Amino acid sequence: MAHDHLIELLDLDAEVLHEYFRDVIGWVGREAAERPHVVDLGAGSGTGSLALARELPDSTITAVDLSPEMLAHLRGRADAAGLGDRIRTVEADLDQPWPDLGPVEVIWAAASMHHMADPATAVASACGALRPGGLLVIAELDSFPHFLTGTADEEVERRGHAEAAKRRHEAGLHMHENWGERMRQAGFTSVTERHFDIDLRPPLPAATTRYAHASLSRMRHGLEERLSARDLAALEQVVAGLATRADLSVRTGRTVWLARR
Repeated sequence: MAHDHLIELLDLDAEVLHEYFRDVIGWVGREAAERPHVVDLGAGSGTGSLALARELPDSTITAVDLSPEMLAHLRGRADAAGLGDRIRTVEADLDQPWPDLGPVEVIWAAASMHHMADPATAVASACGALRPGGLLVIAELDSFPHFLTGTADEEVERRGHAEAAKRRHEAGLHMHENWGERMRQAGFTSVTERHFDIDLRPPLPAATTRYAHASLSRMRHGLEERLSARDLAALEQVVAGLATRADLSVRTGRTVWLARR
């Protein structure tokens, strides 16, 4: 069930933030070699794999993830989209020595590198897997989405995000790593960094409400033992009333690094 909720959240993230994804995928498409083999690291629900396959019609995609549930969902989406013959899946723990992925021209890592146990080793492994001239693209979150307006609601959401950030830090996630510097240290050249400030204001499509519901519900359940009873109750009340709100916005930041081996 937890995987189902995460799959839904990842799919909604790509749907609601479609302009950001289109911009980044288009950038990669312009920089990639012809007929590239693309590896999607920590492929999750497959939004990146499918978008890259569509943007690069002569490409082949290898989607790598630790979760068999995620990979099964991804395979189903690829088959339904008529892309199953171009997208293969590999189950692997990327904190262990990487499997042989064959010649690789592009490595795409969207919101996955911060999960790696050792950032330097992960970037060095990516460098070793790429052909000379190949691209490494790392896309990471500067901040998780904020949805609420109104002083009281914004404050309880802010406290939830602050506590969730502490929890991620305690878990050893590398949320604010300097990936550009890691790339240079590993031997990559032509490192380009782009920051995206996303600020979507109402009226917004219906998917925004589902996105807010999935995000805030995940926050509330993840902080069961960390927020006060009052804040937990306030979050529950907010989630219960999302369907009737017309004031939801989406404010978040993403940074993307593109580097060439």
